[in-house]
Amino acid sequence: MPALPDRRSENIAKIVCIAAGAIWGLYWIPVRALHDAGIQGLWATAVFYLVPFLLMLPIGLLRWRQIISAGWMMQGIAIIGGLCLVLYSTAFLYTDVIHATLLYYLTPIWSALLARAWLKESITRDRTLAIFLGTAGLLVILNLDQGLPLPRNPGDWMALLSGLIWALFANVMRRSESSYNTLDVLISWFFWGTIIAAALGLLQILDRPDPPSAEQIISVLPWLIPVVLVLIIPGFYAITWGVPLLNPGTVGVLFMTEISIGAISAALLTDEPFGTREILGVILITVAGLTEVVVPILGTLFSSRSKRVDRDS
Repeated sequence: MPALPDRRSENIAKIVCIAAGAIWGLYWIPVRALHDAGIQGLWATAVFYLVPFLLMLPIGLLRWRQIISAGWMMQGIAIIGGLCLVLYSTAFLYTDVIHATLLYYLTPIWSALLARAWLKESITRDRTLAIFLGTAGLLVILNLDQGLPLPRNPGDWMALLSGLIWALFANVMRRSESSYNTLDVLISWFFWGTIIAAALGLLQILDRPDPPSAEQIISVLPWLIPVVLVLIIPGFYAITWGVPLLNPGTVGVLFMTEISIGAISAALLTDEPFGTREILGVILITVAGLTEVVVPILGTLFSSRSKRVDRDS
């Protein structure tokens, strides 16, 4: 396993992952817009990946030798990541938001346990507290008093499976930290996300809409390209760079900012409620992220100050 990153890089990676999670919280907006434009189901996901892949294709052509020389291990990482997000976004088509979100965001638990078993990384007290606070905030927002959301339909199982796959993705990225160029992984991720979404869209396993026409795709490009350039590519780049530097359980907690931003944006742009329960949940999730970011930074500062005092004395 490669050497662990220094504390400064790790703290930057935490901030980057918080920002990336916030961007994911806005993910539903362009996906719903694609749906309203007639590009529905898995085809919306396929187009969502296809556009950034095509925009980054010139870089891919310049780096094709490096991408090929990286081998199938890097492609395997991209396939795992692509499959995870394709399943997660599709889950919302076959179940309600409450079940899909909660079943997916059990991933901090799976990630921490897998990191402990596979990478031999300890589950610290701060990390345990952050997972507890984040999960509590999630349960508050999703109103658990309506009942425990156990898998009951294809969408539920896709959400649960995508969370498990993300745990594997985060651990594999952690294990291969610094082994691959970030741009190479990102281009491959968009490529395989497109292929997986299109392939699943062609299968007859679940009900499916018709593939989009060229006219439908062209009609959404004037607004989709700016969204991809401003949010999607930078957000996914942040994920690809930051995830390998952090404990997978930590990554899962930090990405819970998606829930907060998603709840707030949905309340502002739709008729979904945002009251006392949602505010409390957002506060708990925010505290969970601060536990993972601020506490280690403060610990580093106090440790450095103590060392200076010892030297001066």
